[in-house]
Amino acid sequence: MVETTFIHITDLHVGNPSVADSHLFSDTSATLSRVLALIGSMDRKPQFIIASGDLTNRGDVESYRQLRSLMAATDVPVVYAIGNHDTRAGFYKGMLDRTSDLDAPYDHDQVIGGIHIVTLDTTTPGEIGGSLTPAQFAWLAHALDRHGDLPKLIVAHHAPVLGDAVPWDHWRTIEFSQSQQLAGVLKGRNILGILSGHIHHDRFSSWHGIPVIVGMGQHAATDILTTDILRMVEGASFGIGTIRTSGLTMALVPLPQTRNELNRYDLSLLRHKQDAAMAGATE
Repeated sequence: MVETTFIHITDLHVGNPSVADSHLFSDTSATLSRVLALIGSMDRKPQFIIASGDLTNRGDVESYRQLRSLMAATDVPVVYAIGNHDTRAGFYKGMLDRTSDLDAPYDHDQVIGGIHIVTLDTTTPGEIGGSLTPAQFAWLAHALDRHGDLPKLIVAHHAPVLGDAVPWDHWRTIEFSQSQQLAGVLKGRNILGILSGHIHHDRFSSWHGIPVIVGMGQHAATDILTTDILRMVEGASFGIGTIRTSGLTMALVPLPQTRNELNRYDLSLLRHKQDAAMAGATE
C-alpha cells in the first residue's frame, strides 16, 4: 500500500463578511486563508482535505459563498461534512448550487487515494448535539459494503460517546444509544479512524479499537483546564494524517496562540437548554 497523506480541518465557522456577527470570536476567514497557504507550502502535497463540520457560523447562503471563495485557493479535493452551526439548505445552495431536497441529510461516500471516505450528517436541526436516524444507519451499512476491501475513514461532526453511560454533557456527542449502535455497525469494517470536531479542542481516543480524532479547528479553542464554565480562548490547529499499512498517524500543526479569553458560557444553562429539548422530544 502506498502511503496516503491528508489534512483534517474542522470548525471553520466562516462568516458573511458583510454582516456583523457577535458570536464570531475571531477572524475565521483570515485563519482559514492562512491554513490553506500552509497546506499549499507542504513539501508533500496531500491527496485530500477533510473539513468535518461547522463550516460556517450562521449557516446562511452568503457565508457558504464566502467559504467557497476561500476554498478556491486550493486544488486539493475537499470532503465536507456539516455541523450544528451549519444548515442543510444553506450548504446545498451556497456550496453545491443545489435547489431541491434541501432538508435531506448530507451523507455521502467516495474513494480518494485508495481510501474509502464515508461522511455522516450527525446534525440535529435546531439542537447542539448529534444524532443519526434509522434511515442513516441503513445508508451507512450499504455504503460500507460498497468498497468492502478498502480501508475506511468515517467523517462526522459529532464524535460518538466514549464512555459506558449517558454523559451529562450529551450535547457534545452523538446520542448515547446511537453511539452504541454505530459501534456495532462499524465493527470489523476496516475502519482506520473517525474524524470529528465540535468540541473545539484536540483529542485522540481509542473507541472500541477505532481511533477517534477530534480537531480543535480554526475558530476558537475550549479551555479544558476549566470544568465549571465553557471558556473559549484563542487557539487554532489542523491535522496532517498519514495512512500506512500499519494504520493511521495524525500529527498536529498548532498556530501560534496566546490563550486570551474570547468568550465564556455558563454550562448549567447550556445543560438545562439541552435537557429541556430532549424532554420535549420524548413527550
